[in-house]
Amino acid sequence: MYWFLIPLVLGFTSNLASALTTTYSEKWGKSAGTVVTILLRDIFGIPVWAIGFVMAISESTHMLYEINLIFKIIGWLIMAAGGIVIIVALVSIKIKAAAPSTHDSLVKDGIYSRIRHPIHSGTFLEFTGLFILWPSLQVGLACALGIIWILLQSRFEEIDLIRRIPEYKEYKLKVPAFIPGFKRNQKN
Repeated sequence: MYWFLIPLVLGFTSNLASALTTTYSEKWGKSAGTVVTILLRDIFGIPVWAIGFVMAISESTHMLYEINLIFKIIGWLIMAAGGIVIIVALVSIKIKAAAPSTHDSLVKDGIYSRIRHPIHSGTFLEFTGLFILWPSLQVGLACALGIIWILLQSRFEEIDLIRRIPEYKEYKLKVPAFIPGFKRNQKN
């Protein structure tokens, strides 16, 4: 009944590779560090956690509420909004999204002038829409774990980004993490 947790946790754990780009590059060289990040995050991590979500949907046995047309419209609109945010972010950072390296420069224009983690913000929206469309305990658990993963991923990525791109530390103080206009005090 909860087999979906295996690929979900494995995928999320492997996806953390993007937060270790500097460490991999220091250990194995810049090119190898980037390749390891790509393999762990893009080739293994993302597809495996996506399989976990598909399994959570297929393992869903009882819906927490009845889905009507309004819920379907709202769910799909939220998922579409998340997809648009992700696409805009990916276009803004280009190859850096798929292949982070120690040669990266700070992107702080476009959507990145408003939020530091637009891909993660879009993913929050995707998880929200997914739960609205498939409101089961399994999908709810998968989405909750996904949100926890995004928060951890963002924190670890920022540590790596400060090491790779020193001006990121100042950028972090000026630009909110996930929601435009929502700023809280950041100490590091």
